[in-house]
Amino acid sequence: MKILVPIKRVVDANVKVRVKPDGSAVELTNVKMAMNPFDEIAVEEAIRLKEAGKVDEIIVVSIGPQQAQETLRTALAMGADRGILVKVDEQVEPLGVAKVLKGVVEAEQPGLVILGKQAIDDDANQTGQMLSALLGWSQGTFASKIAVEGKKLNVTREVDGGLQTLKLSMPAIVTADLRLNQPRYASLPNIMKAKKKPLDEKTPADYGADVKPRLKIVKTEEPSGRKAGVKVKSVAELIDKLKNEAGVL
Repeated sequence: MKILVPIKRVVDANVKVRVKPDGSAVELTNVKMAMNPFDEIAVEEAIRLKEAGKVDEIIVVSIGPQQAQETLRTALAMGADRGILVKVDEQVEPLGVAKVLKGVVEAEQPGLVILGKQAIDDDANQTGQMLSALLGWSQGTFASKIAVEGKKLNVTREVDGGLQTLKLSMPAIVTADLRLNQPRYASLPNIMKAKKKPLDEKTPADYGADVKPRLKIVKTEEPSGRKAGVKVKSVAELIDKLKNEAGVL
């Protein structure tokens, strides 16, 4: 069985994001970029399934600029077998990403697609669900545990009341949550080997996908700073402030 793992190049999670002076977007010039953390978890899970003998090949795909090759090489160094870069210089919205991934799935015929539940740059949490709808495949979102049993897939997911386990028929879409696993670090020998692993370059047109944006960003701004708190001397004073100043009572 093949596994397809879509990954996204985003601003490193440890970098403080800055907004451009004109408020048009987030500043990306000279900013450290990295693989989306949820996608890194998805790559790790695919590797573990391969190590368990459940998977024959892991394909990673990224939709973005030429620099996204570096992100793909990271996934290849972790243990993926080959990569596909769908080159797009503009920002692609979740629906456009899902359309491209549909084309990749139809070309590669994987039995399972694992991707992060959301990207930390837009926090959309839409791509996996949209891809499931476009393909007509079953889906398990926010997965904290995955178990392959023949042509069935058991997915444990976190819900408000606790844990829910789904049994899915493959092919299927799974979106990874934080508690699914702890991603490994790529060793130096594997980083060197990753340079020789196949990495194909495609365009959205190769998959017949329309990635034209449907949304327009009107303004981007940083959240306002938190105001300093105040100490109150009594419950009566607290209630008075909540009622007359904060207006929440």
